[in-house]
Amino acid sequence: MIDLNTLPLADLYRTLRASGLVTRLLELARDEDLGERWEQGDVTSRAFVPGHLRGRASIVFRTAGVAAGLACVDEVLHLYRADVDFAQTVADGQHVEAGAVVGTLTGNLRAILGAERPVLNLLGRLSGIATRTARFVQAAAVGGAKAGVYDTRKTTPGLRTLEKYAVRCGGGRCHRLGLFDAVLIKDNHLAAVRIPASGGPGAFAETVTHAAARARDEAGREGLRFVMLEVDTLDQLAALLGGPQAPAAGGPAPCGIDIVLLDNMDPPTLRRAVQLRDQANTRTQLEASGGVTIETVGAIAATGVDRISTGSLTHGATWLDVALDMEPPSRPG
Repeated sequence: MIDLNTLPLADLYRTLRASGLVTRLLELARDEDLGERWEQGDVTSRAFVPGHLRGRASIVFRTAGVAAGLACVDEVLHLYRADVDFAQTVADGQHVEAGAVVGTLTGNLRAILGAERPVLNLLGRLSGIATRTARFVQAAAVGGAKAGVYDTRKTTPGLRTLEKYAVRCGGGRCHRLGLFDAVLIKDNHLAAVRIPASGGPGAFAETVTHAAARARDEAGREGLRFVMLEVDTLDQLAALLGGPQAPAAGGPAPCGIDIVLLDNMDPPTLRRAVQLRDQANTRTQLEASGGVTIETVGAIAATGVDRISTGSLTHGATWLDVALDMEPPSRPG
C-alpha cells in the first residue's frame, strides 16, 4: 500500500483524487451554490454582466499563511464548464505573505464570478489548516525532537481527503484515511470484548494478538497501512511488549502491533513508556495523543515518542482571508 507521507504533494493530490471523493465534493459545492440548473450560471451575473465580457481576477491572501488547495482550482473550473484559465503564482505548501497574489483567473467574466465563492471557500479553509499545521510542526521541533505531527479522523464530513492534503501542505503527516486502510484498536473495542481478568497481562496480549492477525487476514492483498493499539496505562504497554510473539532484539512489533497509541499521558509517563519500548528493543512506534495543544506539543515531542496526533490540526483551524480582486473587463475584438 502506498505510503501517503512519502509522496510529493502533486502525487499525493492525484492519489487522493483518484478515490473520486474530491470530484464528488466539488460537484456538491457547485450544485449547492448554483442549484439544479448550474449550467446557466448565477442569476445575478446573467442579469447584470453581458455574456461576451472577459476579465481577469487575482486570488489574493489578505493574511499571511501556508497555501493549500490551489491544486483543486482547475477541477472546479472544469466542473463548472467555465471558459476560464487559471495560472498559479505560488505552489501549495508555500508560505505567502499578506497581500500576495497566489493565482489569476482569466476568461469569461460571468464564469469567473460564478466559480468565485467555491474557489475562495476551499482555499480559505484548506490554507487555514495548512497554516495551523505548520505552527504545530514548528513547535514540535523545538529542542531537536523528531516526532512527526499527524492528523486524525476528526475532519469535516465530506472534506477529509482535502483536509488531509492540507495537513501535508503544512508539513504534517496523514494518519489513516478512514476505517478501511488501517486498524486502530481503541478502548471502546477492548470494552466490547470480555478479556478474562484471571488471565492477567497474558490474556490482554493474547486477545490483541488474535485481533491483529484477523485484521491482517481480512485485509488480504490490499494490506493495511498499520495496526495500532490504544493503551491508557503503562501496565497495558508492558503486557503488550512482553506478550506472545515478543520480538527478538530489534525485531518486529510484538503481538502484531505496529504502533501503540498512548492516550492522554503526561510527559513523565510518556518518557517512561519510551523507556519501556527501548528496553524491549522493538521497532514498535509510540504515538502520543489526547490534549495536545500548540503550548504542549514541544514538551510531548521531547519525550522521545515517534508520533504525535491531534484532531486540532483540522477542527481547531480557522480560515485564512482569501479574496478575489477583479480587474476592469475587456471586450473581445
